[in-house]
Amino acid sequence: MSEQDQRPIRVIVADDQEIARTGLRMILDLQPGIEVVAEAGDGRRAVELARRLRPDVCLFDIRMPALDGIEATRLLAGPAVADPIAVVVITTFDLDEYVYAALRAGARGFLLKDAGPDLLAQAVRAAAGGDALIAPNVTARLLGAFAGSAPSAPPAQPVEPLTEREEEILATVARGRTNSEIAAELHISLSTVKSHVASLMTKLGVRNRVEIAMWAYETDRVRR
Repeated sequence: MSEQDQRPIRVIVADDQEIARTGLRMILDLQPGIEVVAEAGDGRRAVELARRLRPDVCLFDIRMPALDGIEATRLLAGPAVADPIAVVVITTFDLDEYVYAALRAGARGFLLKDAGPDLLAQAVRAAAGGDALIAPNVTARLLGAFAGSAPSAPPAQPVEPLTEREEEILATVARGRTNSEIAAELHISLSTVKSHVASLMTKLGVRNRVEIAMWAYETDRVRR
């Protein structure tokens, strides 16, 4: 077992409402293997803390003063960041443009504040492990939003053609499945799933599974 597996998942929580921060901290601190190491009341402070403490996951509200959650996510996990930190965005507002903007900014997850403790912990663990989790009640609409939005440029083509198995993995990633769920669904080992996901990233020229899913949506690989 690696050092990463042995130590708790370190989380920073940022929300401009103190009662919300306290609630999120209480929920996460009760979860085995998760530890909240800092809190912030605005996006700028959250970015400062994240850069200094290098947590495993940042949990950001979208609407914050000084710097909103989308911009904070972009500064820590965006395409220009050499060593990105995993970010999960959480919000009261179930709006497609927020979901789209958060994932474009580099977020590894998107949840509503009524998601519940189990889904919140699952999203944090998924982000820490390189997976992505999007609230199930927004996934179907998200697919439609991606499929219906015309990108500014045609999606990049793979450097090598995808294999049949990679196409299967691509579809499951795009539906928001975690590696464990994909392994169970396709009756293959977890290490095989991870290998295929890594191959997809290489072939598509993307950095994480959220970008794999976005590529799948933009190329109409997945239908509602």
